[in-house]
Amino acid sequence: MNHTPEPLPMELPEPLVQRSGPEASLLIREVEVLDPGSGLDGRFDLLVEDGQISQLADPGTLEAGKGTEVVEGRGLMVFPAFFDPHVHFRTPGQEYKEDIGTGTRSAAAGGYAGVLAMANTSPPVSNPADIEALRHRARLEASVPVGFMATVTRDMAGEELTDMAELREAGAVGFTDDGLPIANPRVLRRALQYQRMCGGTIALHEEDPELSAGGAMHEGEVSMALGLRGVPSVSESVMIARDAAIAGYEGGRIQAQHLSAIESIEAVRQAKADGVAITCEVTPHHLCLTDEAVRDLDASKHKMNPPLRSESDRQALIEALLDGTIDCIATDHAPHAIEEKEVPFEAAMMGVTGLETAFSSVYTELVIPGRIPLELLVEKLGSGGKPFGIEPFSIAAGTRANFCLVDPAAEWVVGEGGYESRSDNSWCAGQTLTGRVLMTLADGQVAYRLRSFSLGVA
Repeated sequence: MNHTPEPLPMELPEPLVQRSGPEASLLIREVEVLDPGSGLDGRFDLLVEDGQISQLADPGTLEAGKGTEVVEGRGLMVFPAFFDPHVHFRTPGQEYKEDIGTGTRSAAAGGYAGVLAMANTSPPVSNPADIEALRHRARLEASVPVGFMATVTRDMAGEELTDMAELREAGAVGFTDDGLPIANPRVLRRALQYQRMCGGTIALHEEDPELSAGGAMHEGEVSMALGLRGVPSVSESVMIARDAAIAGYEGGRIQAQHLSAIESIEAVRQAKADGVAITCEVTPHHLCLTDEAVRDLDASKHKMNPPLRSESDRQALIEALLDGTIDCIATDHAPHAIEEKEVPFEAAMMGVTGLETAFSSVYTELVIPGRIPLELLVEKLGSGGKPFGIEPFSIAAGTRANFCLVDPAAEWVVGEGGYESRSDNSWCAGQTLTGRVLMTLADGQVAYRLRSFSLGVA
């Protein structure tokens, strides 16, 4: 590995910010609690006082104090809240698609108590003042704690590095040009050298534009049948291999975003075996769908980057989730306006929303049929902060309340009652899913409550 400068002495602000609000006092009686991180798995009474989990006790033994909200939890489950390291909230510049307020409400509706917002806004987040302005808005609008990524290169032009140290001091959690790859290996090498001094994982959109340019879906039998130009899976895997080699040489830390292909998994697996500090994520839609879904040419639901790939790719992603190669599940929540999606498939914007359906979709598709265990799903939905130095939430007495209450038997139709998100380009719109988030507590506040779910008060 190459020798790089010592880390700079830096005082960093708290990585996540949200608006202030009333702290919860809540008793959930006789609820099934599942916390894979601590090994907790059983029925309990769970008491929250002043935003903090104060007691976990045998079922039926706790009493609610005056003014404490009460939930009869029999048949329901509590999980540590989820954390999404990859969302697009479109602030600044494209608030007609999403903003911090609607985006974090969408996150809370999906059981999330923390998210990282990408930097490919309009303009991109490339200056310390941009980070400071976003953090200020989050303190006014965010329903759940949110952290902000800054770009690796100025205005995502792929040429000049941003002042990564100043961005970190302003509160940037990490760096990414997500939406675009860092095509120039020399620029990535310099960024990794800078990262060694200031910290902050670099999250990489892995795509070789020389191989993928002009593609609208996965290159394969379906693209040939539809007459659409395809994106070969090698366009992703060759960039992962290249970036991992540079990161290993420089001793840098990278996160490979939204893996979609067998070759990509093999590249990550090899890099990890070689000692590279690389982590990776997968989306619910890549775990649940294949390019066969694109036959309907519904760009609102089925056009994204990277594209939906083959069934063999999907099965390989599931296996990589099971064996630990994939570190976390991230939604890549990408809201778009109707007019940007209801156009010919080739011309439509790429991306789908996913925060409100992440748990339910994977639970329905993979957990209920027995393909993956529930504990693994909860763990991978909650691990998204770890690559960026943010530990998963825990259900333990004395900790801030960050958990979601779920009805695992509830069936619901996606979009039937609308969305918390401003956009409705959900990849599973119209599907009947099983398992629904009823309530989310984020940093001690009730961030979300399903409209049809009411509480009693002692």
